[in-house]
Amino acid sequence: MPNDSTSVNINSGGVAQNTFDAIVIGSGISGGWAAKELCEKGLKTLVLERGRDVQHKKDYPTTLLNPWEMKHRGGRTKAMVEENPIASKCYAYDEATEHFFIKDKHHPYIQEKPFDWIRGYQVGGKSLIWARQTQRWSRFEFEAPARDGFAIDWPIRYDDLAPWYSYVEKFAGISGNKDGLETLPDGEFLPPWEMNCPEKHIQSKIHSKFPGRTVIQGRCAHLTQPNPVHLEQGRGQCQARNICYRGCPFGGYFSSNSSTLPWAANTGNLTIRPHAVVHSIIYDEQKQKAVGVRVIDSNTHEATEYFAKIIFVNAACLNSNLILLNSTSNRFPNGLGNDNGLMGKYIAFHDYRGNITAGIEGFDDIEEYGRRPTAAMMPNFRNVRKQEMDFLRGYMVHYSCSRVNWHNSDGAEGIGEGFKEFASQPGGWGVFMMMQGETIPQEKNHVRLSKDQKDEWGVPLLITSVDYGENDNKILKDFLEQGVAMLEAAGCKNINPFDNGRVPGNDIHEMGGVRMGNDPKTSLLNKWNQLHHCSNVFVTDGASMVSTGTQNPSLTYMALTARAANHAVEELKKGNL
Repeated sequence: MPNDSTSVNINSGGVAQNTFDAIVIGSGISGGWAAKELCEKGLKTLVLERGRDVQHKKDYPTTLLNPWEMKHRGGRTKAMVEENPIASKCYAYDEATEHFFIKDKHHPYIQEKPFDWIRGYQVGGKSLIWARQTQRWSRFEFEAPARDGFAIDWPIRYDDLAPWYSYVEKFAGISGNKDGLETLPDGEFLPPWEMNCPEKHIQSKIHSKFPGRTVIQGRCAHLTQPNPVHLEQGRGQCQARNICYRGCPFGGYFSSNSSTLPWAANTGNLTIRPHAVVHSIIYDEQKQKAVGVRVIDSNTHEATEYFAKIIFVNAACLNSNLILLNSTSNRFPNGLGNDNGLMGKYIAFHDYRGNITAGIEGFDDIEEYGRRPTAAMMPNFRNVRKQEMDFLRGYMVHYSCSRVNWHNSDGAEGIGEGFKEFASQPGGWGVFMMMQGETIPQEKNHVRLSKDQKDEWGVPLLITSVDYGENDNKILKDFLEQGVAMLEAAGCKNINPFDNGRVPGNDIHEMGGVRMGNDPKTSLLNKWNQLHHCSNVFVTDGASMVSTGTQNPSLTYMALTARAANHAVEELKKGNL
C-alpha cells in the first residue's frame, strides 16, 4: 500500500450499510466496556476485532479437560518454545491456552531494544488470559507526576474517577476487603479470598516490625458471591480451579466474552466484525473530524471502510499507537492528532524483575483447600506522600505461600505405587515474593512505524525502542533488600533474592504514547480521553496513561472507558461531535 493512509484500494460495500453511530477498535477489557456503554445508551455500535471470533463457553476447547486428556499434559513443549520464543515467556502460555496467543512468526515487529510484545488477537482479546488483579489508584498516583516533576500533570484526580471505579466494580465483580487504606482506596467488593496460615504469619511480622507497611489480601475480578447483576449476565461463582486462562465456562472471572460483550449484544445495538485488521482512521479535512475506519480483512486482504460519528480506540496500548501513527492525512502527516510529535513517546510499563524465594517452617501440619486466584499484597510504601528515596516512586509487593512439592513428581524415581505416593504428598512450605515497580515515562522510550517494512496486510511494522533506566535499577535494589529484610523478620529460611532478567513488554502492562493532559503542546488527549485536535476520537486503553502507578492498570482502563463513553454520548446529544 502507498505510504499515505488515505490511499487504499477500498471495497466499501455501500456507505449506508457500513455506517454506525459508533465504532470501537478492539474487543478486550476496555473495548468491551466501550461497547457495553455505547450500546446501552442506544448507539448502533460496530466493534472491530483483528482476530477470530471467540464466543463464551462455546470456544473454550480445553476448559474442561483433565491433564491426561492433553497430549503434553497441558505443559510447554520444546517445539512450542522454539517456535514462539516471545509468546512462550508469558505466564499463561501453555498447551491448554496457546490458541489464545498470537504466534510470533505471524505478526512480526522490530525490536530496536529487546521487548516481548505479548498479544492475544481474538474477540475478547487478552481479557481471556489476564491475571485479573484489580486495584484502584489513589490520589497519590494522580498527583505524583506534578508533585515530583516527571512526565506531565494528570488532567484528572482520584475524585474524578472514584464514582466510575464504583460503577465498573459493581458490574465486573471484584472481591476484596475494606482495608481503609489511603494508599489503596476501598471499592465495591464481593467477599474476599483468605490468606493461608503462613501468609498471615508473615503479615503479622511485617505489621509489627515495619510500621507504615500494610499487607492485605489481594483484590481480583472473581465472583466469590455473585450479585443479581452478575447472574443477569449469565455468570456464576468462581470455582477456584486456577485454570482461568483456558476461558471460564462459569463466568467466574471477568472477561469481555462473559460480561460486557454479551450485555452489549442483548441491547440489539452491537455488531462485531472479527478478522478486521484496522489500517487507519479516516479524517475528513472539510468536516475537521474523523469519519470512519479503514479495515483489511485478515483472510481475504480485502479493504473496507466503515463510518461513524464517534470512534473509540481500544486496540491495547501499542496497537492503538500504531493505528493512530498510521492514520495520516494532509492535515495530520505524522499521525492523527499528532501535531506536537509526541505520539508513540513516553512508553512506560511495570517492572517485574525482582523475585525472592524462601522457605518457612512450623506449618507442616497445615494444608489448604482450593486454588485461590489472588495473593497477599502490599501497597507501595516508598515516596508516597513526599520524595524521600534516591529514586522516584516505588513498587507494590505480592507474595504467596504454598506446599512446594504438592502434586509434584519432580525427583520421584520409578513408576507405580511409590511414584504416586511421592507425588501425592505435600512437601514443606515455600514463599514466593515479587515486585511490581513503577517505571518513569521517558521520551526516549518510544514506538514508531517502520518506513520500509510492512506486514502482510500492508500495515507498517511497529518498532519498539523501550528499556529500563537507572531509576528502575535503584527500585529493584531497594525491593530486594527490603523483601529479604521482611522475610527474615518473619523467620523465613533459605532466602534467595534475584533479578529474573525479564525484558520490558513481558509485564503486559505497557502504557503511554497517547497520553492525557491539559496542554495540547505536551499531550495528545484531554481530560475526557478525546484527541485534542480530533475530538470525536477517544483513546481509553493503556495508551492514554500519563504514568503507570504501581497498581495493576486494568480497573483504571475500565473506569476511564465508562467515563469517556458517558461523556461522548452527552456530547453527541448536544451536537458537539
